Amino acid sequence: QVQLVESGGGLVQAGGSLRLSCAASGRSFSRYAMGWFRQAPGKEREFVAAISRSGGNTYYADSLKGRFTISRDNAKNTTYLQMNSLKPEDTAVYYCAARNAIYSGSAYYPRHNEYDYWGQGTQVTVSS
Repeated sequence: QVQLVESGGGLVQAGGSLRLSCAASGRSFSRYAMGWFRQAPGKEREFVAAISRSGGNTYYADSLKGRFTISRDNAKNTTYLQMNSLKPEDTAVYYCAARNAIYSGSAYYPRHNEYDYWGQGTQVTVSS
């Protein structure tokens, strides 16, 4: 069982930056691939980025490459999402998720049903 808690959301002006954190409970954080998703009002949950167990592989939604960076610190049981050059259309609730991937070094997990555990989400609002 893994519990995930996101933090770092808030209100930011267009062009600004935010760094989201996702803290995981438990002793086996390094067995999980981690992902970030987002959901805007009235829209479906959308894949943002994912990172492999070791952090050696990452995968991004094409539309977000170059602006968002996913990383992790297994010693701190934490995954991060650095978001730069934010736009109003980035406004959403951002969720982190964990997938038990003990036998895989892949980060290619773009579908929400590939994940086993979810956080409660953190709101990001980008004003124009």
